[in-house]
Amino acid sequence: MSKSIGLVGARGDVGAEMLTLLGQHPEFECVFACSSSQAGDLVQQHVPAAPEGLVFENLTPDEAAARKVDALVLCLPDGHAATWCPAFEGTDTVILDVSSDHRFTDAWTYGLTEHFRTDIQHSTRISNPGCYATARQLALRPVVDDLAEPPHGFGVSGYSGAGRTPSPRNDPEALADGVTPYKLVHHTHEREMSRHLGTPVRFSPHVAPFFRGITFPVQAKLHHETSEAELLERSQALYGNDPLVHVTQEIPRVQTMVDHDGAIVGGFSVNPERPNEVAVVCVIDNLRKGAAGQALQNLNLALGCDEALGLDPIWQESTA
Repeated sequence: MSKSIGLVGARGDVGAEMLTLLGQHPEFECVFACSSSQAGDLVQQHVPAAPEGLVFENLTPDEAAARKVDALVLCLPDGHAATWCPAFEGTDTVILDVSSDHRFTDAWTYGLTEHFRTDIQHSTRISNPGCYATARQLALRPVVDDLAEPPHGFGVSGYSGAGRTPSPRNDPEALADGVTPYKLVHHTHEREMSRHLGTPVRFSPHVAPFFRGITFPVQAKLHHETSEAELLERSQALYGNDPLVHVTQEIPRVQTMVDHDGAIVGGFSVNPERPNEVAVVCVIDNLRKGAAGQALQNLNLALGCDEALGLDPIWQESTA
């Protein structure tokens, strides 16, 4: 039997991506999609790959809870998720929050699938990680216990990560021919990474004039000397059974991951003069593994499906 999914906040880029993924999922059915500004419109008028026949609705939390869905996905701006959760208290509905509202809440499971898979399988309250935080943690986890000092990451994201509200960070003309740094201290994702890795990290975010994707080089100093071969081996050992993480010695290119799910971790480098200084790169699509794709991966686990069902990692195509 198919699982029923409700979606709140369907108007934005992440909501649209979620609708596309739900439209192709073999065991999930999106039974309502909430958007106050587009209520009454056929969803496929705005998202061509969305499920057929679905119409945008403007539901209250109580009206949504009365639908008794198996899972509710909240693709809302930060600060808005809390108004929806009380109506679902005491129900079996899985709530997945894509915003940052519950990433620092112990009562919610942090949904970085590869690192917290077992917890997600048994949770009804899941907080989806941030896009930068996903890439950084996947890159750093293989060496996190060996860090001699806080590592630094230089993240570059496509401008879809800045949302649809007009700003200099999502204006292609303002971004043309360069990359733009912003919020270089105390970024929410920096605090998120530090919390869930269990160690302080430093982070310099940048936005680039491409629409989607994240490349995230990380530099770190370890307590001991190492080699590129050892870093590769450790990452392969950690992620070898994960269907949505691909490990390679090559430096991954962000263009490879656009419109695809999962992450590529690679580019392992060691300073030959100081072989305890290392670097690694992770690339993802910020709207997929960084948002909607990871949300679907978490829903798959929470609702008893194969975690990669309905998802599309690029390396499976290349090896098919």
